[in-house]
Amino acid sequence: MRGPAPVTVAQLSEFDEIIDVRSEGEFAEDHVPGALNCPALNDIERARVGTLYKQVSAFEARKIGAALISANIARHLNERFLDRPRDWRPLVYCWRGGNRSGAFAHVLHQIGWRVGRLDGGYKAYRRAVAADLATLPGALRWRVVCGLTGTGKSRLLRALAAAGAQVLDLESLAAHRGSVLGSLPGAPQPSQKMFESLVWRTLTGFDASRPVHVEAESRKIGELRVPEALVEAMWRSECIVLEAPVEVRVELLKREYAHFLEHPESLAARLECLAALHGHAVIGHWKELAAARRWDELTADLLVRHYDPAYTRAIVRHYPFLPRAVKLDLREAGDAAFAALAQQCLH
Repeated sequence: MRGPAPVTVAQLSEFDEIIDVRSEGEFAEDHVPGALNCPALNDIERARVGTLYKQVSAFEARKIGAALISANIARHLNERFLDRPRDWRPLVYCWRGGNRSGAFAHVLHQIGWRVGRLDGGYKAYRRAVAADLATLPGALRWRVVCGLTGTGKSRLLRALAAAGAQVLDLESLAAHRGSVLGSLPGAPQPSQKMFESLVWRTLTGFDASRPVHVEAESRKIGELRVPEALVEAMWRSECIVLEAPVEVRVELLKREYAHFLEHPESLAARLECLAALHGHAVIGHWKELAAARRWDELTADLLVRHYDPAYTRAIVRHYPFLPRAVKLDLREAGDAAFAALAQQCLH
C-alpha cells in the first residue's frame, strides 16, 4: 500500500478537503483559503515541545510531541471525519510538510483514504502565492471602475458579478472600504498574508480570455497593501467612469455608513484623523453636524472639501487611459439602477 502522495500547490483543487494541521495561531495569520484547521499541536503544546527540544533534548521532545499529536489526531477523527465516505480525498499540510502533516496523513492513509500531503507544506504554498501574485495580474485584461466617492463603485461590482462578469472586489476581501472612514464595525481586517491568499484564490479562478472588473484603489486598503503587480496592471488598463449627482451619492453613502448614523460619536472620533489636512475649525464644524444628525449636509461637505479633490488628484495621476473611459450615469440609488448599468457596461 503506497503512502500519502506528495502534492504541489497546483494540485490543490483536485482534493475534496484541505486540512491545515498547524496550530491555531499559525492558521489565523494565513492559510490556504477554505482549509479546515485541525491542529496536530495547538499553540501551547507546540511551545511546550519546542522548549523541550531546546532545553532538554530532541528525543524527549519527540516523545512528548508524538503523544500529543496522536491524541489530537484521534480527537479530530472522532469529532470531524468519521462521516467521510470511502472515496473522500483529503489533502494535509503543516509548516514545512514534516512531522505534523506526516503523522496526520499517515493515519488517514492507513484508514484507506487517498490522502495527499502538500510537498513543502505552507512554506511552499506561500512561495507559490508570492510568485503568482507577481505574474498573474499582468496576464489578465482589467476593466477598472473609477468614480468619485459615493458613486456606487462597489455596488456596480456586485451587480456585475450577479450578471455573470468576472469581478475582483478588493474592498470585500480586505474588509475595508478604502477611506479613512472605511473600517467595518465588527469586521477586523485579515492579516496581510491572508489578504494576499484571498486575492490569489480569486485571481487563479479567472478565465484569462474574459475581462476582469475591479474598483480603482490606492496602494493600501486600510492597513493592507495591494500587491504591487496588481496595482501596476490596473494603472495600465482601460477604465469605466461611474458618475452620479451629489444627492444620489449622499444617499448611497448614508446607506453604506449606516453605523455612523446610529453612533455619531464613533464618526466624530474618526474625523480627528483629518485634522492635519483641514484644521480643527473644519473638524469641529463636521462634529457639530454629526451631533445634530444633519447627515445630508455633513456628507455633502465631506465630499466637496475632502474626498472629491483627493480622489481626482489620485485618479488623474495614475490612470492614463481615463480620458477615453466609458461613462455610466447613475441617477438613482436602487438595485435596479445598478443592474441596468451592469448590463450597459457588459454590452
